[in-house]
Amino acid sequence: MNLVYFAGWSFFRTVYKFYFGWRVYNSERVPTKGPVILASNHASFVDPPLVGAGLTRAINYLARESLFRFPVLGWILHQWQAVPVDREGGGAKGLKAILDRLLAGGAIILFPEGTRTRDGRLQPARSGIGLTVIKSSAPVVPVRVFGTFEAYNRHMRFPRPFHRVSVKYGRPMHFEQLRAEAKTCSKQRLKEIYQEIAVEVMQAIAKLQPCEDKDEFP
Repeated sequence: MNLVYFAGWSFFRTVYKFYFGWRVYNSERVPTKGPVILASNHASFVDPPLVGAGLTRAINYLARESLFRFPVLGWILHQWQAVPVDREGGGAKGLKAILDRLLAGGAIILFPEGTRTRDGRLQPARSGIGLTVIKSSAPVVPVRVFGTFEAYNRHMRFPRPFHRVSVKYGRPMHFEQLRAEAKTCSKQRLKEIYQEIAVEVMQAIAKLQPCEDKDEFP
């Protein structure tokens, strides 16, 4: 972590602790070095920093390319080594930037659902994460956030104070067999592989359940 990232990381940890009373579970499952894809459900604007604040390694966040044009905000995003993507979060340019960060040993947060849930329930995964997984060699760590929809969803103007949020990290997933198959299969099969991976990752996220037997503050 550089100084600017550390300042933001510390700020968000303070907010989550005193404003929400957060909990973090199983952060030791996330590799501390090397490339990794953190695949999380998405219910609120507070999700990305929540996933990153629970870890002691720097994370590469995705940010709309237009945000980099603002002088102060753009400088902060550059210091955080955020990845610029278009409005929809896809495109060849955005994918290349993500893969470059992974190739350099970085950690990327992706949301398989593509956008925030409207009702608090998990949504079907889009195939985009499958494409990223196949194009990289990084393990995928499923992540699930809890309470963020109730604390600050798209229908609320302000976050609800003292409404507990938590984040739980799953065990790394590896897709060596599908990556090997993807090298020689047909285009139709390749599309199926992308979706298979997306579904499998989303199922792993769904299996992560809240637990109160162990509170962790890394």
